[in-house]
Amino acid sequence: MPVTIRQVARAAGVSRGTVDRVVNNRGKVRPEVAERIREVINETGYTPNKAGKVLVTRKRPVKIGCFLPSLGNAFWDEVIMGLRAAEDELADFGLSLEIREIHGYVIGEHIEAIQSLVDENCSSLIVSTVDVPDVCEYINSVISSGIPVVTINTDLTGTNRLCYIGSNYLTGGTVAGRLLSMLSIYSEFPLTILTVTGSTMIKGHNDRIAGFLTSLNESGVEYRMVSVCECLDDEERAYDVTLDALREHPDTNCVYISAAGVTGVCRAIADSGLRRGGRIKVISFDNPETTRALIQKGEIDFTICQEPYRQGYQSVVSLFNYFLENKKRPLSDCFTEIVIKIKENQ
Repeated sequence: MPVTIRQVARAAGVSRGTVDRVVNNRGKVRPEVAERIREVINETGYTPNKAGKVLVTRKRPVKIGCFLPSLGNAFWDEVIMGLRAAEDELADFGLSLEIREIHGYVIGEHIEAIQSLVDENCSSLIVSTVDVPDVCEYINSVISSGIPVVTINTDLTGTNRLCYIGSNYLTGGTVAGRLLSMLSIYSEFPLTILTVTGSTMIKGHNDRIAGFLTSLNESGVEYRMVSVCECLDDEERAYDVTLDALREHPDTNCVYISAAGVTGVCRAIADSGLRRGGRIKVISFDNPETTRALIQKGEIDFTICQEPYRQGYQSVVSLFNYFLENKKRPLSDCFTEIVIKIKENQ
C-alpha cells in the first residue's frame, strides 16, 4: 500500500502541512526539520500523487458540506460512517467535511441549515432534503452561485445537481410489493394494508409507495389501502399514528413501513393486540440494530436494505474525483444495491 503524507508526518514528528510545504517547496520550514522530512521520504518511498498535486494548486481547501435530516434516525449512522471513512482516506489531499444534522422535515430549517454550510465557504455540498419547490429553487440558486451539489439517499426534482447517490426507491417499493403478493397467495384473506411513511415531502418515501402499489396492481392480488400515515421518522409519532389507524381499521392485516419509525410502529402493533396468531404481516426498510432485533423476534417479516455506508462513502469520493478532474467530467448517478433481509440471513 502506498505511503501517505500522514504517515510521513507522523514518522517525522510534524504536521501534514509541514510535509506538504517541504514536498512542494512552498512556505518556510526550518532547515533541520526539512532535512528530517526528506530523510523520512527517502526511507519510506513516499511519492506525492496526482490527486495531491491537483488539490494543492486549488485556491482554497476542498471542504464539503453535508446536510442530513438524521437526528433520531439510526439509519443515518452508517451513512455518516461512510462519509467519515472517505474523509479520513482523503484528508491527506486537503479534503474535509462539515456535517450538519437536524431532526425532522421543516422546510425553513432545512434551508437555514444548508445556507449555514454555504456561509462556511464549503466548496461543494452533499444534501438529503425535502423535495418541494422552495427547497429545489434554493438548491438551484446555490448551484448557480458556483457550489456543486450531490444529492444523497433521496433525490430532488428539477435541480441541476451533479448526481444522485442512493437507492432506487421505485425499485425497492416494487420488490416489497412483489414479495408481499407472493406471501398473500397463501392467505385466505384479501390484503388490507396500512402504510406508515416518513414524509410526503421526501421523494424517496413517495417513490417507495408508488413502486409498492404498482407491483401489487400488476400482480393482480386483491388489496385495499386503508390509510397512509406520516410519522416524520419519529418513533413516538410513529407509535401514535399507527395505533390510531389500527384502532380505526382493525381488519388491517399488513403494515408497510416505507421509512423510519419502525420501532414505534411495531410497538403499536403489539399494543393493539391485532397480531395475535401472526395475522398482521410487517414490511420495513433498512436494517439498523433495532430492526434486526424485531426481525429475530418475528415482529417484522422482511426488510429491504440500501447500503447506507456505500452511499456516504461514494458521495464524498465522487465529489473528490470531480475536483480532481477540474470539474471537466460529469458525474453519473449511482444506485446502491437492494438487499432483502429476513430472520435467517441477518
